[in-house]
Amino acid sequence: MDIVKDEGGQGAAEYILLFGGVIVIAIVALYIYYTYFTGQSFSSKEDIATVRNTVAKMPTG
Repeated sequence: MDIVKDEGGQGAAEYILLFGGVIVIAIVALYIYYTYFTGQSFSSKEDIATVRNTVAKMPTG
């Protein structure tokens, strides 16, 4: 009956579940960021112009 009390494989199963969860979260995060960044252009000139226009429209005082 030592087989019933043997818990040697429990640690390995917990590590597999832990790493599986981390991998799933990483894949979901990569998918979210991929869909966010596709189709957007990264131009510093456009970004600077947007910031300047936003600051110019802010009320002073």
